[in-house]
Amino acid sequence: MKKDVLQAYKQAPWRTQLQWVGIFLLVVVGVAAVAGLYLSISGRSAATGRRIQILESKVSTLQRENNDLQTLLGEISSSRALNERVDSLGMRLLTVDEAMYLEVPGYVPATGPSLAPPPSIQEDRTPILLPQFTDTFIEWLTEKLQAVPEPISETEVTP
Repeated sequence: MKKDVLQAYKQAPWRTQLQWVGIFLLVVVGVAAVAGLYLSISGRSAATGRRIQILESKVSTLQRENNDLQTLLGEISSSRALNERVDSLGMRLLTVDEAMYLEVPGYVPATGPSLAPPPSIQEDRTPILLPQFTDTFIEWLTEKLQAVPEPISETEVTP
């Protein structure tokens, strides 16, 4: 009798094999999903890293070009280069007697930059604080509790 009961609860061998195959396939699918996710993230991060390298290369190239242009501007605006250009154009310095000044009616010369007024001397420069910022919590709470609420008219309330 006991042997029959134990055999009734025992599964067929093909069922246990099928369960092991299912567990194995589940593990394989899980590992494949994790590996695929890892490869996807790695691929995206590698592509982003490459884009960052390209952009940093462009930034350094633009900085180099900017420095070259600033150097060229410095060379062009140096006193030696300006004197050479003045000489090649046949220009010369004017004397005070040769200069001619014209007065143009209605012309108002530009004034200098508008600067801030000089600081006035104040003996007491205490900041002005609103009472909302100087009251303590207890004072505020007392004020709110003592405030009389406005009565609500019956016309404002709708059923």
